[in-house]
Amino acid sequence: MPAQQKKLIFCTAGVLSFACALGAAAAVGAQRWVRGTSLCATGALLVNASGPELHKFIGEIQYGLFSGQRVRQCGLGGRPFQFSFFPDLLKIIPASIHVSVILFCSVLIVFALVGAGFFMFNAFGSPYETLHGPVGLYLWSFITCSCGCLIMILFSSEVKIHHLSEKIANFKEGTFTFKTHSEQFANSFWTILVCSLVQFLNALLIRVAGFEFPFSKSKDSGTITGAVDLMY
Repeated sequence: MPAQQKKLIFCTAGVLSFACALGAAAAVGAQRWVRGTSLCATGALLVNASGPELHKFIGEIQYGLFSGQRVRQCGLGGRPFQFSFFPDLLKIIPASIHVSVILFCSVLIVFALVGAGFFMFNAFGSPYETLHGPVGLYLWSFITCSCGCLIMILFSSEVKIHHLSEKIANFKEGTFTFKTHSEQFANSFWTILVCSLVQFLNALLIRVAGFEFPFSKSKDSGTITGAVDLMY
């Protein structure tokens, strides 16, 4: 492939990787990872609410990795409540999983920036070491993509298996019991998915540029080596 086309491909991959890092950084600080509604089961049971009356007992909840907000509905109007994971909810959430998600988000951002730098270095510079060349580009893209997948798996397990929304809704609730009525992942969660797909796309762009995958040996080189051995 001509050098100009390779530069264009590497520049495109570098811009995508940099945009991925910015998007992931914005997602980490946002409160748009999960949004849903919670039902005040105790209040609805007391008045035997059903049908349209049930909406008076359904509040909203939205949170991210560090903080969130919910509207408490128990038949007397909405009461907003702001909360923070650190240190407010640290005792009721699976702290090890939550901290791991934040850690992998940090690694994703760092290696996305590293990958963007090396893509630009390969586009406008002259790579002189293995990790500056194609193998390095595959490595940075693989690490970033893997971190994105781990973030989605861990956070999904925290929300669905450990019932994170329900634990947040019942935080400091002595009399009333809340149940998750609806729950869905929001923009920030899907931003991490897009980042993982972008890094996978970058690996394909490296391959399009004409570089073989790491640790793969060409058949031609093996044939030439065998011929040389026969000569000697």
